[in-house]
Amino acid sequence: METAKFKNEIQTLKKFFEIYCKEKHSDQEKTVKILNYKNEIIEINLNLCPECLKKIEYSFEKLLACPHEIKPRCRACPNPCYEKKQWKETAKVMRYSGMKLGLSNINKKIKNLFKK
Repeated sequence: METAKFKNEIQTLKKFFEIYCKEKHSDQEKTVKILNYKNEIIEINLNLCPECLKKIEYSFEKLLACPHEIKPRCRACPNPCYEKKQWKETAKVMRYSGMKLGLSNINKKIKNLFKK
């Protein structure tokens, strides 16, 4: 996969995990994670609890090892690499955060309507 696509995937995971962790856990710590993708160093700043950090590191590991040049959605992948337990945990985080992001975007649009 192209480096830009990889960076986008990493940022999406970061956003989803940080929203989930901020609302579900209280022991977040700032961490810098360094990833090497196609000989490019990518530095990502995270603010997660140890449990969520472990989960996102697993996701990063799987993303780094993805064999597809054009990455499919993990749900539709013909060769899923996530173990079932980790897949369920990540899906839970994505569902929760996706709902929060969707509500946040709707809220912003409504506020913008009344500002005009």
